[in-house]
Amino acid sequence: MKKKNIVKEKKDFDRALKLKKQFTSKYAFLYTYDTNYNYRFGICVSKKIGNAVVRNKIKRQVKDIIDKSKLQFKNKDYIIILKKSVIDTEYLELKEDLINLLKKSNE
Repeated sequence: MKKKNIVKEKKDFDRALKLKKQFTSKYAFLYTYDTNYNYRFGICVSKKIGNAVVRNKIKRQVKDIIDKSKLQFKNKDYIIILKKSVIDTEYLELKEDLINLLKKSNE
């Protein structure tokens, strides 16, 4: 995932949470809002999930899933907040769940 496609600023995360266009799955919440930019992703992993090594591993997996998915994204910001249930999941389960969630949000 290119750096220009990543949401990093707190105000962008807050805007997504305030607008409440929310989609839910077994392992994540997805918030979206329309922007003038190309699509961008923000990934949030709580400290309750694990230490920095575990959180970064999960973020890398999510970025890889987004990169390898053949989905066409609209001009939106997508904020993915991972649930605590993601700790014990396999990569393929997480991949299937996130792709279904992203498809649901693009309809």
